[in-house]
Amino acid sequence: MKPICLGVAVLSLAPFTMSKEQVQEKPNIIFIMSDDHAAHAVSAYGSKINKTPNIDRLAKDGMRFDNCFCLNSICSPSRAIILTGKYSHINGVMGNRTEFDGSQQTLPKLLQQVGYQTAIVGKWHLKSAPTGFHYSNVLPGQGEYHNPIMIENGKRKKNEGYVTDLITDRAITWLKKQETSESPFFLMLHHKAPHANWEPDEKHMTMYSEEDIPLPETFNDDHKTRTAQIKNHRLKVGQKQWDLHFKRFGKIPEGMTEQEKREWVYQKYMKNYLRCIASLDDNVGRVLDYLEESGQSENTIVVYTSDQGFFLGDHGLYDKRFMYEHSLRMPLLIRYPKEIAAGSSADSMVSNLDFASTFLDYAQVPIPKDIQGESFKSIAHGSIPEDWKTSIYYRFYEESFGVGEHEGIRTERYKLIHFLYGDMGWELYDLSKDPNELNNVYRTPENKYLIEDLKEQLSVLKAKYQVEM
Repeated sequence: MKPICLGVAVLSLAPFTMSKEQVQEKPNIIFIMSDDHAAHAVSAYGSKINKTPNIDRLAKDGMRFDNCFCLNSICSPSRAIILTGKYSHINGVMGNRTEFDGSQQTLPKLLQQVGYQTAIVGKWHLKSAPTGFHYSNVLPGQGEYHNPIMIENGKRKKNEGYVTDLITDRAITWLKKQETSESPFFLMLHHKAPHANWEPDEKHMTMYSEEDIPLPETFNDDHKTRTAQIKNHRLKVGQKQWDLHFKRFGKIPEGMTEQEKREWVYQKYMKNYLRCIASLDDNVGRVLDYLEESGQSENTIVVYTSDQGFFLGDHGLYDKRFMYEHSLRMPLLIRYPKEIAAGSSADSMVSNLDFASTFLDYAQVPIPKDIQGESFKSIAHGSIPEDWKTSIYYRFYEESFGVGEHEGIRTERYKLIHFLYGDMGWELYDLSKDPNELNNVYRTPENKYLIEDLKEQLSVLKAKYQVEM
């Protein structure tokens, strides 16, 4: 079947005229996003390595989405997708080296049109200055964990303290100023943690010192069924990771076997990573406590997510980029007591492409036709649309750390990946039989017709999202 290009129409939205009562009825929205926080390091998702009691409060009082995916698993592209509701090749940010065009239509600009006060505090990482926000206080680039510079409404200032605490301080200060406002607010609260180089605060510095973090069951994956791509990259737990991220601690002790080195580095990596998450979790709690104390919990949508997933020694890897599950999956927890049932969960497939549409839907803003994502508001309320998606399209563009460009389709059961860089081939996984993605069955003869069908589905998705064929 020949792919049909659906095209993207543009809807120009003029500012709305609304009564004071209509504006006041709209929910506040706090969008908390961390950086590189894997879903399997959130106890609400069954983490075996840590506890996140405050983040779990959102799951207890709201909905846990069990199949949320990042469509380009790297920092800047994910942020641009969330801001615009459009794929990377449409919004222009395909990798971390690209500057975001702040003149384009974005979620905060659309919310401003219906009376929202908008702010971003924390990590921005889009090279250009933030636009569409009444208030911004962001880190330059990746930012520092200790005593970071922050750029408040265009002015750089050195701040004393730990970055996760400081970002929360600035966010709560802004929230307090909204208490006397008659307008709803939209706050993007973006943490640096737990991004590399994983520097804990003093409070959590010795956490996990008297215990070992369990190795993931795929830590010793030999990658023998994979294409050459996974064998060529530089994101394996071990000596190279140590040299890149931990030089400040000195050298790996001598006399170890290669396996002992890998396990030793894994412990250092994971303990600092989880210590950063512990501080992050404390600060999520501070925001939730503030909402309760100020009486705003009922009318505030609180979202917790990460800009993508992360490998925590899974397949012997760290970092993200690959389309494998631990990198592809994002945690997504949403609390809105007025409309979302406490302790609920959803299996439906959603992605970071859908966030903008969903928030616009809650704010009763017509969703522009050029936005590619779909609102999952009805799913959050327990009702799955009949025509809801059963597959997602993934595309990674940036050649970095030996990871090259690749694309693929992930359905409810299967995943087909095409490594485009150097034409390194295809991988196919049956996730119902092989959830750990250990066995690439692309060359299994009996999968011939399945592969043809998945390739056809992939072509249809690429046409839908206006990807060059």
